[in-house]
Amino acid sequence: MKIVSIIPARSGSKSIPNKNIIKLGKHPLIAYSIAESLLSQYIQETIVSTDSENIADIAKKYGASVPYLRPEEISKDDSTDKEFFQYHLDYLERNEMIVPDLIVHLRPTTPLREISVIDKAIERMMDNQEATALLSAHKIRISPFKMFRLEGKYMVPFSRYSGIEESFGLPRQTFEDTYVQNGYVDVINPDILLNTGLLYGNKIEMWETAEVPDIDILSDYEGAKKQLSDFKFKHVIDYYTAPR
Repeated sequence: MKIVSIIPARSGSKSIPNKNIIKLGKHPLIAYSIAESLLSQYIQETIVSTDSENIADIAKKYGASVPYLRPEEISKDDSTDKEFFQYHLDYLERNEMIVPDLIVHLRPTTPLREISVIDKAIERMMDNQEATALLSAHKIRISPFKMFRLEGKYMVPFSRYSGIEESFGLPRQTFEDTYVQNGYVDVINPDILLNTGLLYGNKIEMWETAEVPDIDILSDYEGAKKQLSDFKFKHVIDYYTAPR
């Protein structure tokens, strides 16, 4: 079974300039996802998908493959994950290369992962032949049935629970557990995208993980710096400091 990882790292970031290569400890942010991929017992190739020559050079220095620079039109603020996955599959087809059985999606903005969690997620996807994808998530206390949007100047609930009017006023314990996707590790089956046009499909396996920093704004970055000293993540630092 051929398994590769894709680490997406576009150049444009308004919240934190050059976010994907900002230094976290002694290394650029993207280096952590690259190391975690290289240390996986299942991932055979670590690919960085970027539109930036600078990011490409840094990724190669840290051991990743950068087979192409992706187009600017799929590297914007509103570009989707599906677009760069589709571009990669099109690249493989154009160059008559083998499509992998599974692609592990590792976002550079979620740098602090345990290798064993990544590998167990891959094992779960390999074992579950019915799953169309696997997405990592963690449990949150707030139910979507207690969430609102603004319609003009008035609050409107996003959803109604079991057809009950003002169900947002029910006790929290009424509702099912709620999970939010967290970017720790996703595992994609390329055949689903090729055959259906959907990236994740309709049978998504949930891989529950602890909540980890997802660096979007400066306060997230500061939080990640504080957690970096945790012993669980020393293997990533050691990977780059050990003699090779």
